[in-house]
Amino acid sequence: MKLLELVQYFRNGGSYTEFCQLQDLNTESEVIEIYMEQPWEIDKDLAFFEIEKTEGNIEYSANGKEYSNLFDFYYFLDAIEESNNDENQSLSNEKLTKLLYSYAINDA
Repeated sequence: MKLLELVQYFRNGGSYTEFCQLQDLNTESEVIEIYMEQPWEIDKDLAFFEIEKTEGNIEYSANGKEYSNLFDFYYFLDAIEESNNDENQSLSNEKLTKLLYSYAINDA
């Protein structure tokens, strides 16, 4: 799943619990972290890991691949919620994806 697909899923009303079940993630985890395969590019596939597995590391290896942390699901869900308010509703999924990606690579 790419970042744009993740944005679309949640902006279209997808549920966190259902998402976790589809991705075989523990909904009881303290936090789910969103990673991207290195090197970062906006259209790279994402990976999702429980913090109990990553131990909060910015870099994480799994399945023979190297990943870097973009942000956690709390941040992501807050951004989705804000994007759906009256002030930001006109923001396209593509623009929101670019803003989230820019945040991850420049500000995180």
